[in-house]
Amino acid sequence: MASFNKVILAGNLTRDPELRYTPKGTAIAKIGLAVNRTWTGEDGVKKEEVSFIDVEAWGRQGEVIAQYMKKGRPLLIEGRLKLDTWEDKNTKQKVSKLKVVLESFSFIDSKGGDGGGGSAPAPSRPAATPSAAPAAEPVEGDGPPESDDVPF
Repeated sequence: MASFNKVILAGNLTRDPELRYTPKGTAIAKIGLAVNRTWTGEDGVKKEEVSFIDVEAWGRQGEVIAQYMKKGRPLLIEGRLKLDTWEDKNTKQKVSKLKVVLESFSFIDSKGGDGGGGSAPAPSRPAATPSAAPAAEPVEGDGPPESDDVPF
């Protein structure tokens, strides 16, 4: 049976990115993303639903997000769903949490100078110049990208 695991989300950060490093030196940024959905109910009243999603960004992408993003800023991400399970230390019960592992992202606001209006470069390509198109190839996998170029 074929499998497909792809998530595309656009939303606002619910908190400042939390950047940490593994013992081997790989960066990992944890962010929260709020995604809003609005619709009109059968009674004609507008309704809104907010989903809060935890996202992990590994390697250089995590460092770039931690450097340029902050609470409230909009972000477009592509990634995959991952279910983490562990045993609670106090109750000894199994606990699970669904999160998104980021594969690529784009800054989607147009503010200049403080992190907006660009996208993450593919690891095997040099960073785009400011006059170049901001599109980027998606980056696959959890590991750190091979390039340390700044995305703008």
